[in-house]
Formats: sequence, structure tokens, C-alpha cells
Amino acid sequence: MESRAAPQVLLLPVKPAFIVVTLLAALALNFLPWSGVWVLVKPDFVALALLYWCINQPRRVGFLIAFLLGLAMDVADGALMGQHALAYTLLAYAGIALHRRIQRFAMKFQVLHVLVLLFACDLVVLLSRGLAGADFPGALYFAGAPVGAALWPAVSHYFKLPQRPRSDPDQI
Repeated sequence: MESRAAPQVLLLPVKPAFIVVTLLAALALNFLPWSGVWVLVKPDFVALALLYWCINQPRRVGFLIAFLLGLAMDVADGALMGQHALAYTLLAYAGIALHRRIQRFAMKFQVLHVLVLLFACDLVVLLSRGLAGADFPGALYFAGAPVGAALWPAVSHYFKLPQRPRSDPDQI
């Protein structure tokens, strides 16, 4: 079983403003008033974007950003203060610790790693809620992790678009 990714193009440096925009867009997607079946299958967009940047730019996105995004999610959800902050900080740690390993895998194996990491993030939030006395929301609580993992190839593709070198029409 071959797990090596295809040869990659040398990417341009990512602009910090682009990282900020993607994280704020993910935060905005999490803040949208989802209803119906979408509530059950909605991935944690902040966790997905945070994990992407921790894997691909571990020197620029790390624990402080993860903690601050987690606090923003806690305030927005009106949830127990610190549950998302803890989960996102642990997710950032895992993403940074595994970033070289995950980058070397082909996309289908990256998706499996991302699935496990998003599931673990949801589990940390669930455990912290449970310790605070909340009821178990049901097995569908974990439906967002597979959806987020399924979105990983698209996130990877679109987040790398601004970094791809432009072809020069004058060059032969």
C-alpha cells in the first residue's frame, strides 16, 4: 500500500492576511443559525480551518490562536467557558505535532488522520460538557467529524490556491 503523495509544486509563502480571513470566515460559518438536518451534520469549520493551518503553517498558527478562537466559540455558543478553547488547543497541539507526517500522506490518508483529530476534538468538548453536568446529546453529535473530514480535500485545495505560482504568459 503506497501512502506517498504525488510530487508537489513549490508554493509561494502564505500571506498572514489570508490566514486571518480564512479563520474569520470559518468563525462566521460556525456562527450562522443552522437549522433542520444541517445542525446535525454541520462540521466545526473553525476546527477544520485551524487544523489546516496548524498542519501547513505551524510557525504562524498555534496555541494562542487556537485558544482565542475557542474562547470566541464558547462566548458565541453561550457554552461552558473554556470547553472549545481546551479542545482547539489540543487540536492545535496534535496538528503541529503530526504536521510533517500528515503532509507526506496522500489525500485519502490525510482524510483519515483529519477524521480522527476532528472526532477527538468533538470528544473533548463532549467530555467537558459532561463533566459540567450536561446530558449526552446522542450519537449524531459526532456526525460533524466525518463531514469535516470529507471537506478536507476541498479545504486543502482552496486554501492553497493563493500560494500557487502564477504562470507567466511571457515565459516560454
